[in-house]
Amino acid sequence: MTGIAAIGAGLAVIGAGIGIGRIGGSAVESMARQPELAGKIQTAMIIAAALIEGAALFAVVVAMMQG
Repeated sequence: MTGIAAIGAGLAVIGAGIGIGRIGGSAVESMARQPELAGKIQTAMIIAAALIEGAALFAVVVAMMQG
């Protein structure tokens, strides 16, 4: 993997980590405010995290293919 591809893969992983962290934090805050909706919030959080993780995986694969 060349240097630029490694930087691209690293940025994709960092972005995914930040995104998933923000989703988790917001979900916990929402559950604290409205505990009766915790199940729906958790489901939405998991789906959103999976979508972010999928996009990050795609970005890493594309970066590896370039390198």
